[in-house]
Amino acid sequence: MRLGYHTGYWSAGPPPGAQEAVLGAEQLGFDSVWTAEAYGSDALTPLAWWGARTSRIRLGTAIAQISARTPTAAAMAALTLDHLSGGRFTLGLGASGPQVVEGWYGQPYPRPLARTREYVAIVRQVLAREAPVTFDGQFYRLPLPADEGAGLGKALRSTVHPLRADLPIHLAAEGPKNIAMSAEIGDGWLPLFYSPRMDAEYRTLLAEGFAARAPERSPVEDFEVVATVPVVLGSDVESAADAVRPFIALYAGGMGAKGANYHRAVLDRLGYTEACDEIQAHYLAGDRARATAAVPLELVRDIALVGTAADIRAQLPAWEATAVTTMLVQADPRTLPAVAEALRPTP
Repeated sequence: MRLGYHTGYWSAGPPPGAQEAVLGAEQLGFDSVWTAEAYGSDALTPLAWWGARTSRIRLGTAIAQISARTPTAAAMAALTLDHLSGGRFTLGLGASGPQVVEGWYGQPYPRPLARTREYVAIVRQVLAREAPVTFDGQFYRLPLPADEGAGLGKALRSTVHPLRADLPIHLAAEGPKNIAMSAEIGDGWLPLFYSPRMDAEYRTLLAEGFAARAPERSPVEDFEVVATVPVVLGSDVESAADAVRPFIALYAGGMGAKGANYHRAVLDRLGYTEACDEIQAHYLAGDRARATAAVPLELVRDIALVGTAADIRAQLPAWEATAVTTMLVQADPRTLPAVAEALRPTP
């Protein structure tokens, strides 16, 4: 199981020490570094800026939202970053949620899986560069039909030859159908709130997708599962868990609309519906402190690694037995050396 580093979301400005953390991750032997976007900073610019100082570590977006840019624009950014990084870029894509898609991007959210399927197909056309890009889908049509514009649209082929026509595309997915689709059309899956307890179910869903996978896709044995995992070193498990509780409370109670929170649905499937009801009620009432306090320790330990270095090492075998190929560490950048040491396999 490889290690990656997740730089996380920005708040009011760039995360302090982010550049140093990216360089440190490379020096510590981390396999990859990943950026995120919501409705503030974008995922591509920081990755290019910070990644320009590196030479080996792989660079990925976790995630670039499909509503933020057209499929061809995403493909242009991907092939550009792949050239500039010497073939180190991975395009991580995700549908986001209805509040962001319809509130921030002003686009309809329904049928995100079908939309994602079309989006990936167009990106792959651009990267293959076998012919001018054409597509006649329900969500994307290239060129635009003559009766919907100036009538001058022309099928075009990228002027730039991609460094890798098989540049990897990973999909963020939380629902069962979306997870299976990641295995069918993607080169990797970017899960959130992965738990070793759910590993057998996740493997079954991935197998469903692999069974429908086209032969021209990358080999199944090369498929990656890059799971974001909060890692907090502390003097004891309980105090370390306190650093993760606000993160869980935000996603369970403050992300998405009531009844349409796909992050919470993952935690429901883990068996925490009652706790999530309480977290969401407090969060929607504006009481974030009580929402955070309502996050059970068991939930934290299901989806994160917390405690002393010995505590974390004791939990590692369960993670190493999962389908996860890369543990994408979310951690205080100042603790990365200690975290790397704690996560190093025992000889």
